[in-house]
Amino acid sequence: MLNLTPVERSALRAEAHALKPIVLIGEAGLSEAVMKEIDLGLDSHGLIKVRVFGDDREARIEMYETICEQLEAAPVQHIGKLLVLYRPKKEAEKARSAKTGKGMRMVTIVKPSASGTKKPSVSKVMLKGNERVTEGGTIKRAKKRQTSTKKNVG
Repeated sequence: MLNLTPVERSALRAEAHALKPIVLIGEAGLSEAVMKEIDLGLDSHGLIKVRVFGDDREARIEMYETICEQLEAAPVQHIGKLLVLYRPKKEAEKARSAKTGKGMRMVTIVKPSASGTKKPSVSKVMLKGNERVTEGGTIKRAKKRQTSTKKNVG
């Protein structure tokens, strides 16, 4: 089981607040299929919420501990019927995203709100080698360099 410091756990709880549960555990409980889905969710997202349908609190706590032990995940929060789990993303996922191709790069674009009173919108975009982000947050392609007609004469 992965251990987190209180500061890390607090930051993960705050990040998980906006998430919706991606795995639902019903009457069948922790089956192989459910464990596989939780494992896939942790691989792709790192931080997930799981909803457990059932009124037995002790059973939910036992499921929470079992999931954390078997999948080497960290328990972040157990509130009511929601379980929040964290596991760092797999290295293969990071390596695959690093090999995006020649000249591809990830850029974070932050655009202020139109009124200026709301939160700015944040988006991550993949840029090709000939693209750039303007001050306004739009993506522009580089134009082909113009050649002089005078140089070609002669």
